[in-house]
Amino acid sequence: MLETVLWMTALAGVGGTGAGGILTCGLQRDGERTISLLLSFAAGVMLAVVCGDLLTDALSQRSGVFGLGLTVGGVLMGYGLIGLLNRITAREQPEQRKGLFWAGVVMAAAIALHNLPEGMVIGASFARGTGTGGLAMAVVIGLHNIPEGMAITVPLVSGGMGRFRAAGLAAAAGAPTILGAALGYGLGMLGPVWLALALSFAAGAMLYVVFGELLPESTALWQSEAPALAAVAGILTGLCITAL
Repeated sequence: MLETVLWMTALAGVGGTGAGGILTCGLQRDGERTISLLLSFAAGVMLAVVCGDLLTDALSQRSGVFGLGLTVGGVLMGYGLIGLLNRITAREQPEQRKGLFWAGVVMAAAIALHNLPEGMVIGASFARGTGTGGLAMAVVIGLHNIPEGMAITVPLVSGGMGRFRAAGLAAAAGAPTILGAALGYGLGMLGPVWLALALSFAAGAMLYVVFGELLPESTALWQSEAPALAAVAGILTGLCITAL
């Protein structure tokens, strides 16, 4: 059973982000405008997943003021860690930071971080005997990992990295999902406090990437209503994914 869970999780994690990277490599891009739209759309999808999936699940683990405080604390920790990583590495690579390359690196790191608790949720769902619930969760995570893989690959390629190397990095960002699934399955029933912290931490990391990297870069590339519309389309797509 565990082997089946790990294979399904690998398809959702590595397969999802890898598919997004490969799709990006095949796109015929017409410069910065297309990049702007892709970044905005991916940001919208992830914002919907954060608000409609990760944060709601975190809040549902504990009710009342304690549950709210736990979720807020987790979000702040995730946001702060990615922000700190951004500042430290930006000092070491000031020239790359000026372009989109660093946005892709930060995105890959954030996705790798938040894929761990997502994998734990998949593994725990199967361990509880709810095979259908685990399968549905794997499908949802795999779907929303596709635009995440695109969001990793586009800035990396624009920053000078080879397309297939960037796609490989996108696929690698999904690998922690497998480890998370093994942990979740082994624990069986996850403690609500730790699960809430993991989900809210992941949400905070993603919020930093969306508001601190993707959307500012997108609007800087193309100052138009189109990137905003692409973000709205991404949010609606993300809501459809989380509602499956």
